[in-house]
Amino acid sequence: MSSLPEFLKQGEAARLFPVLATTSKEGRATSILLSCMEKVDEFASAQLKTLGLRSGKRTKLECFTEVVFADTTQKNKRPDGLIVIKTGVQEKYFLVEAKIGNAELNSEQIESYVRICKDLKLDGVVTISNQYASRPNVHPLEEVRKIKIKVPVFHWSWMSLLTTIDLMVSNQEVADHDQMLIMNELRRFLSHDSTGVKGFDRMPPEWTEANKIISNKGSLTSRSEVATAVVEAWMQEAKDLCLILSRLTNTVVSEKLPNAHIKNPESRKKAAIKTLVEKCCLESNFEIPDAAAPMEVFADINKRSIFVGMSLGAPLDKKSSIARVNWLLRQLKDLEIEHCYVRANWPGSSAPTTYSVSELLENPSLIAQGKEHLAVSSFVVFGSYRLGARFSQVANFIHDLEDKVPEFYRQIGQNLTQWKKPAPKIKESAESVDVDAIAKEADGF
Repeated sequence: MSSLPEFLKQGEAARLFPVLATTSKEGRATSILLSCMEKVDEFASAQLKTLGLRSGKRTKLECFTEVVFADTTQKNKRPDGLIVIKTGVQEKYFLVEAKIGNAELNSEQIESYVRICKDLKLDGVVTISNQYASRPNVHPLEEVRKIKIKVPVFHWSWMSLLTTIDLMVSNQEVADHDQMLIMNELRRFLSHDSTGVKGFDRMPPEWTEANKIISNKGSLTSRSEVATAVVEAWMQEAKDLCLILSRLTNTVVSEKLPNAHIKNPESRKKAAIKTLVEKCCLESNFEIPDAAAPMEVFADINKRSIFVGMSLGAPLDKKSSIARVNWLLRQLKDLEIEHCYVRANWPGSSAPTTYSVSELLENPSLIAQGKEHLAVSSFVVFGSYRLGARFSQVANFIHDLEDKVPEFYRQIGQNLTQWKKPAPKIKESAESVDVDAIAKEADGF
């Protein structure tokens, strides 16, 4: 039986089968989640890592729900849970605040828990909701990121938790058979519609408005609430796409971001707003382990189209552009190539050229037309998907995006390989390389 920390007046040990009112979806999901963290070492280790903590054989978790603080001045502050991490004599404490379904986190409530952590010398706050964060240590609420009290606030989205659990089960990463069964039941529970775990399924109303403005030859401004709302939604969708691709590939897929954007989400948002305002485009890059290249995704509002592509360097051991494109076409000839195109990039200021894969398979020499004096330097293989009216619709746009991105990777991306310079070979004419042979060769030069 877990003993309550001295700063708590009341708290229930997290249960696998909590006895709660049927309306308490939040409490039930939180209790089951924390209980599974207690009981499954590999799951606990994975989640502690997101808090910047290591776990070992001596690490033990104790989790509580329905906590009430002993200090009467804090009696009205009731976080949903408490995680206690014990390693030898060292103990760390994290308050947990959870929302589920359409409920969203409240920044003022979170700040009050941050203040309690400071007063009680606790180690941080963990929030859980259907809102997305690019990293667990980068909170989705800007107001929370601006809290000046130096107490860390971490965030787990329910979908990121479900993805972690799904990967652990699918990849057989839990050693104990009974614990694996617990993890599979947790996966089953969180994936059921009644639980309230949701992926990002629609853009905000501002998405339709942005499409109207741009289609009517208007323009957005960098300070526009429309542009801000659209970019914030796109950033959430990009995270959801990471999780979808992770589950489909059984690997951890992440966004490829500059370090400056990882450390400062506001700079990332400003850059994305600038791209939207100047190019009428939203873009994200995804790192898939061992794939030939990052997968680039663009949503072009002017063209009402989604573009998904990967960049490959041209093989430098081939001299002509035709030979170089044939190297690429050998990778594509047996694949589903509908909506698939190749953009050829050329040295210097020469403009790129684009052809459909079917055109190039029929006539590879097209690649060199008008560029006979140049050799292609790189290729972009991409899928182009024109959505028409569906593009501006808040739900259909996300549905089609989450359909087309995995489709491109399944049909094209996973089959691509980068050119690799071959290993050097020993010259057939080389008989000896000792000092006498070198001297003899030098004399005869």
